[in-house]
Amino acid sequence: MGTATVTGTALPSVAGTGVLPWMDQALSPTERAALLVQEMTLDEKIQQIAMNPVANTDLPGCGFYSGARHIEGIPRLQIPTIRMTNGPIGVGGGDCSPDPQATGVPTALSVAATWDRSAAYRWGDIAGIETRSNAHNVFLAPGINLGRVPNNGRNFEYFGEDPYLAGTMSVQETRAIQANGVQASAKHFAANEQETQRQTMNTVVDDRTMHELYALPFEMSIKDADLAAVMCSYPRINGHFACENSNLLTDVLRNEWGFKGYVMSDRGATKSTVPSIKAGLDLEFASPRWFTPATIKSALAAAEISTSDLDAMLQRRYFTMFQLGQFDRPVNGFTPIDFARHGQHSRQLAEEGSVLLKNQKRTLPLNAPSLKSVALIGPQTFAGKAKFPATGPGGSITVNAPYTVTPEQGLKNTLSALRSNASVTYNDGTDLAAATALAKQSDIAVVMVGDISLEGADRPNLSLPTSDGVDQNALISAVAKANPRTIVVLKNGGPVLMPWLNDVPAVLEAWYPGQEDGNAVANVLFGVTNPSGKLPITFPKVERAAATSTTEQWPGVPVDGVLTATYSEGLQMGYRWYDATGTRPEFPFGFGLSYTDFSISKLVVTPQTTDGTEPIRVSFFVQNTGTRAGSEVPQVYLGLPASAGEPPKRLVGFDKVWLNPGQKKRVAVTIDPTASNHPLSVWDTAGGQWKTVGGKYQVYVGNSSENVTLHDAVTVRTPAGQHR
Repeated sequence: MGTATVTGTALPSVAGTGVLPWMDQALSPTERAALLVQEMTLDEKIQQIAMNPVANTDLPGCGFYSGARHIEGIPRLQIPTIRMTNGPIGVGGGDCSPDPQATGVPTALSVAATWDRSAAYRWGDIAGIETRSNAHNVFLAPGINLGRVPNNGRNFEYFGEDPYLAGTMSVQETRAIQANGVQASAKHFAANEQETQRQTMNTVVDDRTMHELYALPFEMSIKDADLAAVMCSYPRINGHFACENSNLLTDVLRNEWGFKGYVMSDRGATKSTVPSIKAGLDLEFASPRWFTPATIKSALAAAEISTSDLDAMLQRRYFTMFQLGQFDRPVNGFTPIDFARHGQHSRQLAEEGSVLLKNQKRTLPLNAPSLKSVALIGPQTFAGKAKFPATGPGGSITVNAPYTVTPEQGLKNTLSALRSNASVTYNDGTDLAAATALAKQSDIAVVMVGDISLEGADRPNLSLPTSDGVDQNALISAVAKANPRTIVVLKNGGPVLMPWLNDVPAVLEAWYPGQEDGNAVANVLFGVTNPSGKLPITFPKVERAAATSTTEQWPGVPVDGVLTATYSEGLQMGYRWYDATGTRPEFPFGFGLSYTDFSISKLVVTPQTTDGTEPIRVSFFVQNTGTRAGSEVPQVYLGLPASAGEPPKRLVGFDKVWLNPGQKKRVAVTIDPTASNHPLSVWDTAGGQWKTVGGKYQVYVGNSSENVTLHDAVTVRTPAGQHR
């Protein structure tokens, strides 16, 4: 795009070039941002700290969206309009109406289930390319709240319960998004682990737990991926709303972590003018209420804020824009998307994220040539069409996908590719007698069921709900009774209870697979793809456990008229609680079966003694002892000395290893004490910093949090309480 015409006051240019000073690419982003803000009028500054719900007049084909997500540009200063699109479900819910087409990708929880850094990067690359191709500049993701509450309505938007796994996936996704010149905005900062009364509730969480668990994925994303933006959350955190919480936005985010980007609020999460600005909020999301010309000028007149506050707010956002080339290479129109390529990637991601939970007597993979008939049974939502995630209040935001593959079509596609003439007959389960009759007369019955997880509400319980008039648990039990070769495929946004588990030989967790649902699930069922996913979140046996054991923990109880959820479990969240209490879940964190078998052996940990500053190398062999090629995910956990006061173990490393039958590989995982996840350290609240305690650190290696097969130890010789 050529240089925009500058109107108004004549501005000095870089000598002899006709270019405005801040458009000189020889300068640093910091210098350019400062020069730009210096030239802005007060009205221009105020206009730039909030979004503007007006029509898109500068972008042909981008109709008016009442929930506008853009900041109007200023042509005279060559400030481009910045458009934002919702994130964790793919590119949907942006600033144009109707939404441009974008790939219907699987959920973030499915990506986490791959336990594959490259999968997170591939997902982020699709998001970055399609955000820019659809003329937007900011992708409102990754979502990196943790799966503390299995019932959380937005677990599917996040990466599970472990902060290291979530942070690792977030880093890769963020790098890929921003490699396309698009800002990633991590959300929701912080401790927004439930949807129940999220707008007004109070989260009570101690400083150590906040740092070691809920803030850690944000810290990793900032330090390892140079994250552009952070979205502050709705709840109060220890009595102060997140978007006016100076401890979070200034003390932690900027002073502790050195964050150079900017902070935006969630829609409607800005609760004030002066306290929010002074706490470190830079941008009010959507229709401005608190950052309006009237409120800002009133605060300035009362000397409650200063123009230097506004300057700092803008310089932080412009810094990210200059850094990502959004001034130098502005988005000024729609560009084509390779939907065939992205569709293929989406299918592969859905396959890689599928988790085989049960496979009794090697029921799976199905042998296509031996089948004559397949019964596909389940509600329309899960078995009749491709299952997409939806976000926004009540699921109002979805992705406008270019195509979808239904479960029936996917089964037929795979059977055809495998040269099978088996028939596929679909029954929606509304007539239970007809469903069981179909199952009884078929060689195999595939029952597809799931839950409806939505933004704005937590699931009231972990049971499979009635869907499309079908009692899903009753349907599974009836079909399993009619046909012992019944396979259950789960499409859900978080853990569910399985009262029928002992009645069926095989269970496949497919999450919300997206537009390639049918092909992806069928390919796994028939062994075209060997499942290699591992659970990123624990599946409990009972309704309430761990962080939901009491109503005080979830959903909270009224305190002075405010719903208050107390994180009284502290660090014992997710698998940490199961380890600490000796409780067995239905399926543990990190669990997932394969169509082949693996062994992990010959653990070597070096050095055996360290001062706590040098990297620790954990190596072992992984061998495919079965007959099919496949991937295993060896997981490395660390148990800190008792004096550290930690749960029994924490995840500190993992790798995904592809092996042919009989193949054996040496795998090495490095535990770096200086890494952003602080693997050897604990948070010292009194000292306000991380510390490494001396003593013996247990090193565990296995293929789930519950199945540790190798063990060694390393001694850290450092004075107790020494800070690192």
